[in-house]
Amino acid sequence: MTKSEQTKAFIIERTAPLFNKKGYAGTSMSDITEATHLTKGCIYGNFVNKDEVALAAFDYNVKKLNAVIQEEMDKYSTAREKLLVYAKVYGKYPDNPFPPGGCPILNTATESDDTHPELRKRVRGAITSWKKKLAGIVETGVKAKEFSKKTDPEQVALVIIALLEGGMMIAGVLDKPVYRASIMQSMTAFINNID
Repeated sequence: MTKSEQTKAFIIERTAPLFNKKGYAGTSMSDITEATHLTKGCIYGNFVNKDEVALAAFDYNVKKLNAVIQEEMDKYSTAREKLLVYAKVYGKYPDNPFPPGGCPILNTATESDDTHPELRKRVRGAITSWKKKLAGIVETGVKAKEFSKKTDPEQVALVIIALLEGGMMIAGVLDKPVYRASIMQSMTAFINNID
């Protein structure tokens, strides 16, 4: 890595938690310089603008979340066990090493929906990729005769994403972690009942 690449990576690593906790609008350039201990000029020497930093921070946070899931998923072999990993990991938030601030997809989706087209595009891409991964796991389960041929992989994927993101949102907004645990139990039951 060149010195410039190292500086850029450092800026992303230090600002990713800020954007995930405070959002795009809530994160100021002063927050960025304070978190990195770098000057505005140094930040802008590595990124065109705050938007570019926010996009890189979102990508970093999603990559970090995916790594947590994948590390746990690698411990299991069946499709059902792999799907259940999501309930396990999200159910143990904040004890699992999530990006600080929670799920970056949920956090960024709510803020970027109407206000930031580029971030919205990134969130859309992350959800599409996530849906594809989950559907692929279900398809593998169908091929292995673990699930019925009638199982709709896309529907299963969408239900899992909705339960995960909805559970995080409800528990966070109402400050009731017990609600997240309850929703994760419902998701576990849903996955265990896939034919």
